[in-house]
This record gives sequence, C-alpha cells and structure tokens, in this order.
Amino acid sequence: MTDLLNQVLKNIGERRLLSRNDSILVAVSGGVDSMVLLHLLNQLAPTNSWKLAVAHLNHGLRGRSSDADERLAMKSAAQLGIRFVTERVDVRAHAQARKLSIEMAARGMRHDFLARTARRLKISKIALAHHADDQVELFFLRLLRGSGTDGLSGMKWKSPSPKDPKLSLIRPLLNVSKSELLAFAAENKIAFREDATNASVDFQRNRIRHELLPLLRKKYQPSLNRVIGRVMEIAGADSEFLQGAAEEWLVTKNPISFRKLHEALQRRCVQIQLQRLAVPLDFDLIETLRTEPGRIISAGKNLWLVCTAEGQVQLKEFNSPVESKPLEVYLKSSGAISFGVLQIIWRISRSKAQVPSVAEKSGEIFDADQVGNEIVLRHWQPGDRFQPIGMSKPVKLQDLFTNQKIPRAERHRLVVAVTKTGELFWVERLRISERFKVTGSTIRRLLWCWKPR
Repeated sequence: MTDLLNQVLKNIGERRLLSRNDSILVAVSGGVDSMVLLHLLNQLAPTNSWKLAVAHLNHGLRGRSSDADERLAMKSAAQLGIRFVTERVDVRAHAQARKLSIEMAARGMRHDFLARTARRLKISKIALAHHADDQVELFFLRLLRGSGTDGLSGMKWKSPSPKDPKLSLIRPLLNVSKSELLAFAAENKIAFREDATNASVDFQRNRIRHELLPLLRKKYQPSLNRVIGRVMEIAGADSEFLQGAAEEWLVTKNPISFRKLHEALQRRCVQIQLQRLAVPLDFDLIETLRTEPGRIISAGKNLWLVCTAEGQVQLKEFNSPVESKPLEVYLKSSGAISFGVLQIIWRISRSKAQVPSVAEKSGEIFDADQVGNEIVLRHWQPGDRFQPIGMSKPVKLQDLFTNQKIPRAERHRLVVAVTKTGELFWVERLRISERFKVTGSTIRRLLWCWKPR
C-alpha cells in the first residue's frame, strides 16, 4: 500500500469519516484532485465494503472543455465499474438571474446537485477532494475579507451539506498537498484534465494561488501548508469552544448577564441568533447590535433588528417607517412624540440638565434658544447638509453616513430634526450640531431624548 493510500486510510479512521459498508457519492470534476480521490477510494473500497457512485456536474462555462471534463469522468467511472450520474446546468445564466458571482453560483448549484443525487441514490456521505493547498488558499482568502476564527478555521474534515443537514460532506485529503496528488497521478497513470481558468489571475483566489502564496513560500515560510494548517486547527478548536459556550448561554437561564460576558462571547451569541434569523452576517452589524442595545437597525424592507439589554436579538416589523411624512413639532416646556420607529422626549430647562444614563434611551443637550420652538422631524433626504460638532463647516450628510459605515438601506430610516430656518440640528446616530451646542452664554437647554418605540 502506497504512502498516500495509507495516509488517506488513516485520515478516514482517525477522523471517523466513514464506516464499514458505507455508500459514498464521490464528486468528480475531472481535475487531478477529484480523479486521485476517486482512485484512492476505489482501491480502499473492497476491504472496507464501501459502495461508490460518481457524480459530475457540467457547469457549461467552458464549452467543449466542459464537455471533455464530463467525458473523462464518465469514462473513468465506467472503467472502474462505478455508477455514474451527470447533469448539465447554465451557471452563467443562474448567476445573472440572481446577481451572484460565477464562483458563488457554481458552488450553490454544485451542492444542490450533489444533495439531490445523494438523496435519490439513498447515499448519506459525499466525498469532496479539497486538499491542503485549498485550505491555505481559503485561509488567506478569508483573512483578506476580515473573517473571524470560525472562517479562519477553514473547511472541516466532516460537515453537513449546506443543502441538506442529513447528508455529510467528507474531505479525506485535507492534509495532502497538491504536489502529492500530482505525484500519485503520475505514478499510477491517472488521467485528468487541467481547468484553464485556474491559471487566470482575474479571480482573487487564483491571484492568491499564483502570486501571494509562492512569494510567502519563497521569501518567508517554506513550510506554509504546515504552519497555516496548525493555525487553522487552533482557530477551529477555539471557535468550537466559543460556539458551545454561546449556545449554552442562549439556552440556559445563565446568572451572568449579557453585558458581563466577554466581548468574544457576546459576538458569538449575536452571530448565532442572526444565523437563526437567516440574516447575512456582517461584523459592523454584529458590533452595533452588541454595543448599542435597543437601537433598531435595518434588516431589509420593513424589517428591523434590535438587540435587547439582555442580549436577545429580535426582528421588529414596522409599516413603511421610511415613508413617514415630515412632522411639524412645537417645542413646549416638555413633551413626547412618536416618529418613524422612535419615540422622542424633550424638556426645556434653565438648569444644567444631564442626559439619561438608561441603556435603552439616548440623549443630547442643545441650546434651546438657538434651536427655537418650531422644528420639523423628517427622514434624511439626498442633498441634506450637516455640521457635526468640531467641524468648521457643513458637509453632505451622505458623506457622513459613508464615513460612519451606516448601511445604505438604513439611511432613509434615520430621523433628522430641522429648525424653522431649515438647518439640521440633530441627526440620529451622529454627533450634535456645532451650531446648536451648549456654550457659556447658553440660557435655556433643550434636553433631547429618543428610544425605540
């Protein structure tokens, strides 16, 4: 038995990827990785009583080359006496229709095809040919995107299918390098086809593969696969521990309040709840929910997210809050009014009023005489200008939103307060206006508070 065959058998046993008498659907593209995986599993099948089937998806992206890949996969399966299933799809049309990248569309359609095929053949294990070089590429791809420990832990040896959690994806080659696969293919005369698009640097993954990684291996770390593999292993273990702790906190009446949890655990608790609500994950979104309890954040048309002081992420539904018409308000000595998704409370005082310290209510203090008694509440409009405290002149509100990383979908929901002369003195989520701040000559103070309603 060859070294690689021994290594794969060891991987399968130690990681409990397969059991005796298992049926396995092998995803075969026609490239060296999947062709070697097919031959390795076929050699190991008799002594383990495994039954194999081959699945190939023709993405239709490279014309005759895609058809040639399909013919090679079919021919190889026939030579090995293994059942072969294929399907043709139009990835490009699918990507355009759903506004996805070609890579994301292909990945989704591939997983859908594999899951459907496995269910039809009554197979619960799907073998994929991802290897150590793929892991390193994925690590840097996700690192450059700003992923956390969960993303940096990379692909798992065994994971549920994204299309059907009852199906398992297994990756027996995760610690095998590309060079080892090429050497095995050459030694055993295994035919395979090279995808010409793998050489193109038009895709970020390929730039990492052909430009960044060779540089790192040559100039900085020759054992890059081993080192990054170790980092991913550590990140994966840390992430699993954090996941378990967060899930335990969410399901038990834990005596530790959300505010007293470590920030890493807070993030994971929020993340888990967003995943359960099928909300796309975003670091800024998680941070805002975590650090600003009670603040309502856009999660799509008429849907808004809020994280309570107890750490519970909830979806709130309002009736077209961005369509609230401008509302004229006369500022008496005190009062309250609802506008959009906010309740606004104010009080005018000659004393040195203090802003509230309640977690779910925010407040500012203005010079009441500069603001005046007649104001208008409305939503942001393109062209609005605002002068935050500390700035020498007004700037476009749109630019301030961009600098503050306020999502475009949320901007129209934000409330602004305008004086009788048309000047913005308050903008939700921004600093107060320079023109209306309290100074040494201020006589009356406007205490301005707001909270979700």
